[in-house]
Amino acid sequence: MGAFGLLAACATYFVATLTFLLGYRIIFHPLRRYPGPILVKITNGYAGWHAIRKNTHLITYQNFQRFGPVVRQGPRQLVFNTVAAFHDIYLSPRLAKGQAYQASQLTAKYPSVINAIDKDQARIKRKYMGQALTERSLRTFEPTMTGQIDIFLRQLLISSRNSEIVNMSPRCERLGLDIIGLLSFGYHFNTQTDDSHRFLQSVVDGMSWRINMYITWPLLKPLERLFILFGAPKLLRFHRLVHTMIKTRMAKDKDAQHDLYAVLADHLGKGQEGLYKGELWPEAILFILAGGNTTSAAMSAASFYLSRNAAAYSILAAEIRSTFTSGQNICSGEQLKSCRYLRACIDETLRMSPPPTGTSWRQISPKDKRSEPWIVDGHLIPPGTQVGVHLYSLFHNEDYFPDSYTWKPERWLDSPGEVTTTEEKGENTSTREAMRKAFHPFLAGDRACLGKSMAYQEASLTLARTLWYFDFEMAPGAAGELGAGKRGRTDGRGRPGEYQLYDIFAGQHDGPNLVFRPRTEFCSELETEV
Repeated sequence: MGAFGLLAACATYFVATLTFLLGYRIIFHPLRRYPGPILVKITNGYAGWHAIRKNTHLITYQNFQRFGPVVRQGPRQLVFNTVAAFHDIYLSPRLAKGQAYQASQLTAKYPSVINAIDKDQARIKRKYMGQALTERSLRTFEPTMTGQIDIFLRQLLISSRNSEIVNMSPRCERLGLDIIGLLSFGYHFNTQTDDSHRFLQSVVDGMSWRINMYITWPLLKPLERLFILFGAPKLLRFHRLVHTMIKTRMAKDKDAQHDLYAVLADHLGKGQEGLYKGELWPEAILFILAGGNTTSAAMSAASFYLSRNAAAYSILAAEIRSTFTSGQNICSGEQLKSCRYLRACIDETLRMSPPPTGTSWRQISPKDKRSEPWIVDGHLIPPGTQVGVHLYSLFHNEDYFPDSYTWKPERWLDSPGEVTTTEEKGENTSTREAMRKAFHPFLAGDRACLGKSMAYQEASLTLARTLWYFDFEMAPGAAGELGAGKRGRTDGRGRPGEYQLYDIFAGQHDGPNLVFRPRTEFCSELETEV
């Protein structure tokens, strides 16, 4: 057979194989009856393309409106939009992280607590990592966190004196990075006051974007070599910084400060039931990626919604200013817990603009040997299928959250004064119960987010202290529109009252632009430090 004949044979084989594969996935595949765009039956490239464009959360929501509460998102992926599915998936002991997460392990030798698929490995990691993020641990860390929030407030004071418009995204991102550097390995990034390490945020966003693409479309993973090549200078700086952070901390006594390393030190080098020393790298990078980004997105979104909802702003400001007598007294404890409207504002922000914008995929664990069928919300799921609930869509499902694209903190509060009949009271109670069953911004079960307590602590302290020292409003003119949807757009970004997130695993964001006015009589506590 000549070269031409060999080439023709290869082409024939390729076409036949492709035809068979396409025919099987469209006509005979076990998931063939589930609705979805035609391309998802053939390839993960449909979702992958939207991951590249950072709008997977928007197209997924639109697909639910078009096809119903269960949508096929890839050849072997089903995404759900119901509370029943949430409970069946994330609270099931039979399920483990989906194989898609293997693609999220970039160059590290060991997986992190986020992308560890093996349940036993994940359990051990969570056991030790979680100790640094308990409420008790965070109370010990709080003075350090408060010190960074004070720097954040002093920077706002300087900007207010200079009549500057403040973009909240970089301010909140720098605060988040500085806090997470200290919580992980006691390292001062100082991004709030020094630009030396501000390149971190672009590296964090880039890594998060690539991870999200690889999870969504694993065939893109080989492109990582190209990204490393073209992004080499910043990535080298990033890895040198992580190396310096770890080495600097390891050179100190483990109890020199309260941080993640102090918790992990006694378990390093133990392997299997402990941690390998090499596992410090992926966990350090995870802390920087997740800890710095998600809370900053929530705080930026909260400032957006408050600046556009005058009534809610007034209620929250009054609550904070009547509960405390000094900004320095705003700390974790019963007084802060009593600020129910503050918690309602944070929860409503997490509902409207959840920072984890993607789907957390699950599948039957390889270690599960049970023979009974796998059922999710009444659907018999074939083996090998990855399933998940899309939080952004669930939190905008009108069955659970009426008027879901309106930011209303009151929906989280009991309002007995507004109830006039027993029937109406029953309806309100039923609606509130349905909302709470559907609202899990940090997921649930044995792979729920470890950072929940930290996120609430950081957001509560920062918002409360900001409203104690300042009044703020959206910037005038076109500058004030940063972060808002554009009326008339049909791609899911046409709502001016919705803070825009860009799907990069954690939500990327920009804005809002705000103008701050110091409450002069109370800012003396900050004056001496400016």
